[in-house]
Amino acid sequence: MSSFDQLGLIAPLLQAVRDLGYDKPTPVQEQAIPLVLAGRDLMAGAQTGTGKTAAFALPILQRFAPLASSSTSPARHPVRALVLAPTRELAVQVAASFRDYGKHLPLRSTVVYGGVDMNAQIAELRRGVEVLVATPGRLLDHVQNKTVMFNQVQVLVLDEADRMLDMGFLPDIKRIIALLPKERQNLLFSATFPDEIRTLAKTLLRNPAEITVTPRNVAAELVTHVVHPVAREKKRELLAYIIQTRGLKQVLVFTGTRIGANRLAHQLRLDHIQADAIHGDKTQAEREAALADFKAGKTAVLVATDVASRGLDIEGLPQVINFDVPRSPEDYVHRIGRTGRAGLTGEAISLVAPEDMESLAAIIPPDGSLGDLALEDSITSLRCRKCFWMRSQNAAGEEGSLM
Repeated sequence: MSSFDQLGLIAPLLQAVRDLGYDKPTPVQEQAIPLVLAGRDLMAGAQTGTGKTAAFALPILQRFAPLASSSTSPARHPVRALVLAPTRELAVQVAASFRDYGKHLPLRSTVVYGGVDMNAQIAELRRGVEVLVATPGRLLDHVQNKTVMFNQVQVLVLDEADRMLDMGFLPDIKRIIALLPKERQNLLFSATFPDEIRTLAKTLLRNPAEITVTPRNVAAELVTHVVHPVAREKKRELLAYIIQTRGLKQVLVFTGTRIGANRLAHQLRLDHIQADAIHGDKTQAEREAALADFKAGKTAVLVATDVASRGLDIEGLPQVINFDVPRSPEDYVHRIGRTGRAGLTGEAISLVAPEDMESLAAIIPPDGSLGDLALEDSITSLRCRKCFWMRSQNAAGEEGSLM
């Protein structure tokens, strides 16, 4: 692995990287930064927690450094780079990275997302920004209000592109792309490469370089995978039992619906477990408060939906629990990508009812592995559903009453 000094970055960026305590680039940074600096279109696959934001933020800032101006005139700060992200949390995280890496350059950046008043965002845009990070829906709101212009955009980034397609943003993305200058650099970053992403890439990218730091749709390698078979009506009871008997202090729990997230958080509080929910129906202030309490240890359990999970960056998160089994390998990868990050180990626990078997079979291939990883012995027999349930029930022992 090289050092950042060997990637051709300018002194202000190297200083910012050192200020943040980084000395060596991650694999995705090492591969992507030279390609982006060379002006190539890029299709990059990397798990969350691998440093992919810096892989596009650093070269974008370097590209526009010669155009940086200390002038207060908005005309000297047109939007030159547009970054689209699927959720508010991820957009905020990406914008913070641009600010951190660009702090020694007179380049401006801001973020716009829904769920908050537009007036403060409009004021920021009118001041002029070179880097704009946005969620698609709110960006189109600004387009409709004529508070943003794209005529000088030179770089487009689609971050977590697979999730944007999952969330139905493809029509919005196409509308936005149609508003951009034809000549521009396009960077597509995604944790997974389903076929829909490859189809989008063919229409968006021109002669792209392609890098894949981790195998397609593979779970984080430092994560231990565990399945607990349980009757659906006993899931909440088993979840509370696991949290209390193991003394878990920081657990991210996934449910399939917003209503389910609220209900589960309420039920856990009745069990004397400090819990809160985070999902798309919450206001931005409520989501930020819930996340802050979780990070600070005031809340032991944060119940989230898949949409809300994107952009959640929780340092050292030890456990992720799938209360509801995800319906696709991509969703499973993204959920458990919250743990096992930055070289730390993690644990992914799934509570599996008989009616979840179809979803579980879609996640785990016939050989009982998840990508290149063999799962815990308790679920390697998924090739035979009857065998799986017999083994699981026999292994449950004292916990058999929870089945």
